[in-house]
Amino acid sequence: MKKHNKHIGSSFDDFLEENKILDQCEAAAIKRVLAWQIQKAMQEADISKAELARRMHTSRAVVDRLLNPDNPSITLQSIEKAARAVNRRVSFELSPV
Repeated sequence: MKKHNKHIGSSFDDFLEENKILDQCEAAAIKRVLAWQIQKAMQEADISKAELARRMHTSRAVVDRLLNPDNPSITLQSIEKAARAVNRRVSFELSPV
């Protein structure tokens, strides 16, 4: 007798929602993308972490947290400062679920 897999035919989002981790996974994905985009902009402008910290008027430790894709504890203010420091703008939008 075949065992029925309740997840066949459902989406990955449904699976994450059922396990109550969809919001956490989406937040982690957003943080990873932001960290990657800031690092890419730093490379394009030849800006070091120390220089980014100077431009943001903050510490190197804050920059390390900002660029660490696994560290979700970063403020919108820090993201905005980093964006300005690499001559970028931050834009957010809400989209329907």
